[in-house]
Amino acid sequence: MAASDRMVLGPLVGAIDQGTSSTRFLVFNAKTAELLSHHQVEIQQKFPKEGWVEQDPKEILKSVHECVERTCEKLQQLNIDITNIKAIGVSNQRETTVVWDKTTGEPLYNAIVWLDLRTQSTVERLLKRIPGKNKAFFKFRTGLPLSTYFSAVKLRWLLDNVEEIRQAVDDGRAMFGTIDSWLIWSLTGGKNGGVHCTDVTNASRTMLFNIHSLEWDPELCQFFDIPMEILPKVRSSSEIYGLMKSGALTGVPISGCLGDQSAALVGQMCFQDGQAKNTYGTGCFLLCNTGQKSVFSEHGLLTTIAYKLGRDKPVCYALEGSVAIAGAVVRWLRDNLGIVKTSQEVEKLAAEAGTSYGCYFVPAFSGLYAPYWEPSARGIICGLTQFTNKNHIAFAALEAVCFQTREILDAINKDCGIPLNQLQVDGGMTNNKVLMQLQSDILCIPVVKPSMPETTALGAAMAAGAAEGVGIWSLNPGDLTAVTCERFEPQINPEESEFRYARWKKAVMKSMGWETSEAPSNGDTSIFCSLPLGFFIMSSMIMLIGAKYVSG
Repeated sequence: MAASDRMVLGPLVGAIDQGTSSTRFLVFNAKTAELLSHHQVEIQQKFPKEGWVEQDPKEILKSVHECVERTCEKLQQLNIDITNIKAIGVSNQRETTVVWDKTTGEPLYNAIVWLDLRTQSTVERLLKRIPGKNKAFFKFRTGLPLSTYFSAVKLRWLLDNVEEIRQAVDDGRAMFGTIDSWLIWSLTGGKNGGVHCTDVTNASRTMLFNIHSLEWDPELCQFFDIPMEILPKVRSSSEIYGLMKSGALTGVPISGCLGDQSAALVGQMCFQDGQAKNTYGTGCFLLCNTGQKSVFSEHGLLTTIAYKLGRDKPVCYALEGSVAIAGAVVRWLRDNLGIVKTSQEVEKLAAEAGTSYGCYFVPAFSGLYAPYWEPSARGIICGLTQFTNKNHIAFAALEAVCFQTREILDAINKDCGIPLNQLQVDGGMTNNKVLMQLQSDILCIPVVKPSMPETTALGAAMAAGAAEGVGIWSLNPGDLTAVTCERFEPQINPEESEFRYARWKKAVMKSMGWETSEAPSNGDTSIFCSLPLGFFIMSSMIMLIGAKYVSG
């Protein structure tokens, strides 16, 4: 590529896309939204105990540095001048909680991932302090139910159980943040003047943030007993937070920050009320833009902040349906059952089967999220016969992702009153054509997939490029690049779709109530574990003592 050709590219914007399964750095042309290059590194998830999910914050940070450096090398091999990268945006897995020491820059514990269930007993203890044990008690302030999912209860667990963190808080050394905060602080200098901030979309997932005043809520912090001085400063989703302090992009401003699902909403250009997108990643997340009005669900959905694209710009809200396990079920088939060697093989197995033959899979590995919010649920596979094989289970796993999407789409349609006539989709799983066709069949509406599926990273890049002081990416509707799409139309009749969906709902009911935090943990077989037998023995002993006393 000649020097004159390089000039045609114009300004470029980078995007850090830090997800649950991997980290990526992608570079886009700010004028055409064309993806020029990227690099990806898989992230290790740790499962130290049943229900626990952790990641190493230092590994995450290292993966970001590696992705930035490798992508810059690839651009230089393409003869693209990396000095044209004028801004960087950050998109991140939400709710995942990190506490670190601001004097050393070291994490004080592994990051507790959003999927983690260890805080169920913390949730139950907190519920006892709420009138009527009402999980929705803080809903109109936070948009969220009290759940293991959100950051406040993870932070409460850390303060209760990690002495090093308690000591750091007492000494004034502790900083809390979701992954965006940890990355921005580290990349802008860390212990040498790093910027401790988050944006409104990530703050709205902590249960400590008032989504109306757009501030940390002192009463919520008091309820969870969280010291406010460890919290990051809350900023808009599009402004300059600080400059990169090391690596190939030293001096480039970090000027965009969005939780991954909000970033995908922006990347899909869902800027109008009623526009919605569904992202298929580790989990599955359907967001519907409700504009400048916060709408509260009657059907198990969350009210969340969609974006605030500038300090002086209005905040926009969304209704969200959150599903914990989507792509993670494919990873489970690969890593835990070993029925495939690569994730791509699942599509081939499912295509060979063409049906689940009555097998239904409810992947409630972390309980059930929307619309049930039932932490006691656990995963089940039912409807098995001697005819069932791994192909049918693969098909049932993909179908489960589609059924879960149907549940949250039904809830959104009820809350909004206007049914969606098509579903815009994105995320890594949308490369699976069997899944996309299944999704259209089960929803009975078209599914529309952009030809450039990296909409989460694109949304972060758009926010960064549009920031005041950068100004190289226009978000005016007339300036947005038209997106080419692949369309999947329903191919089965609605009656068959309804029949399969009803069977799925029956399976969901059977998955509930498996776990309680009060179950004996050591397999206690004491005769007193049997209530009738315990009463019989105790009453017999009392009668014997009484008889001896009377005869004496």
